[in-house]
Amino acid sequence: MKKEIASIYYVRVFAMLMVVFVHATAQYRHLFTVNTIQHQIYHFLNNIVRVESGIFIMLVGIVFFYNYQNRNFLSKENLLTYFKRRVVYILIPYIIWSLIYEADAIYYGDRVYDLAGIIDRILTGQSKYQLYFIFLIVQFYLVLPIIVTITQKSAFLRKYLWVFGVLIEFIYFFLNMKYNLTTVPFFLNLFGSFLLGAWIGLHYNTIKAKITNAKIVLAGTGFLLTGVPYVLIRYQNTFNERVPIPESLYKLLGIGFLVIGSFFFFYLCEKFVETFSKKTTARIKSIAFYSFGFYLLHPFVLYYVMEWLPTRETNLSWHVTITLQYLLTVIACYFIIWAFHRFVPFASFLFGKLPKKAYLFWQAGREVDSKPVPHNQSN
Repeated sequence: MKKEIASIYYVRVFAMLMVVFVHATAQYRHLFTVNTIQHQIYHFLNNIVRVESGIFIMLVGIVFFYNYQNRNFLSKENLLTYFKRRVVYILIPYIIWSLIYEADAIYYGDRVYDLAGIIDRILTGQSKYQLYFIFLIVQFYLVLPIIVTITQKSAFLRKYLWVFGVLIEFIYFFLNMKYNLTTVPFFLNLFGSFLLGAWIGLHYNTIKAKITNAKIVLAGTGFLLTGVPYVLIRYQNTFNERVPIPESLYKLLGIGFLVIGSFFFFYLCEKFVETFSKKTTARIKSIAFYSFGFYLLHPFVLYYVMEWLPTRETNLSWHVTITLQYLLTVIACYFIIWAFHRFVPFASFLFGKLPKKAYLFWQAGREVDSKPVPHNQSN
C-alpha cells in the first residue's frame, strides 16, 4: 500500500471550514448597505474563501490519480468496485440529503409538493444551495476512469496535465458562452483545478521534495494577485456598473484564483505536516473524515443556529453574532456527525465514507503513538 498523503487532511479541513464560512456570512447582502465598508469587507471575505470549490475538486484529482495511476482502471473488476463505492459513499448520501432538504422546504411552505420538480432538482443538484457541487463531483467520478486511462498512455500529457486542464476549461468557457452548451453546473467549469490535482497525484513525491518556503510565498502571492482583483471586479459587476474588461481576462483571473489558490493551500498543508506533531496531524485527520458530512449537513444546522441566535434580534453586534453562528454551526456539525458515526448503524449512507471506529479528535491524537486510526485513504 502506498504511503498516504497526510497533507490532504489539512486541506480538507481548510475547505470544510471555508464552505461553512461562505454560507454563514452570506447574510451580509441584506444586513449592510451596498458600497459601505462593512458590505465590501464581508463580500471580500465571503468570496476570497470560495477557493474552496477549487480545493475540493483538486482533492478528488490528487487522491484518485495517486492511488489509481498504475491500475487497469477499465477492467471489469476495478470498474465495479469503483462505481460501487461511489454509489454507496457519494450517490446515496446525496440522494438522502436531497430528499431531506426537499421535505424541509415543503414542510416550511417554501415549495409545494411536485414529484416531477423534486426529481428534476435532484438530478441537477438544486434541492439545496450547496448540493450543486455534489452534482459536479458526481460528473467528475463518471469521467475519471476515462481520464486516468488516457493519461496512462502519454508521458507528455502527464508532465503538463495542469496546463491541459486550464486550456480545456478556458476553451470550454468560450464555447459555452457562444453556443450555450449547458445550463446546469458542468464539470469542465472546474477542469483546471481537477487536472491540477491529477498532476499533483501523479508527481506527488517529486513535488513534495521540491517544496520550499520561497515557493509557498510565491504561490500565496499568486493566489492574492489573481484572487483579490477577481473578487473586487465581482463586487463591481454584482452591485454596480460592470467593469469594462474582456470576459476572457475575467475568466483567466477566475481560473488563476482557483488553480493557484488550491496549489497554495496544498503547499501550505505540506508544510503543516512537516511542522506539526504526528498527534496534531492525527487529530486533523479525524476531523477531515467528516468533511463530506459537513458539506451535506451544514445548511440544515446553520438554519437552526440562526433561528436560535438571530442576527437582527439580539443586543450583540452583528459581527459578533455572525461569528458565533459560524462557530456554533461548525461545532454542532462535528458532534452531530460523530454521534451518528458512533451510535447509528450505516452512518456512511448519510455522511459518506467513515472510518471503522468513531474517534473524537482528541482521542485520535492520544492514541497515535500506539495504534493508528484505521482508515484507507483511497476513495
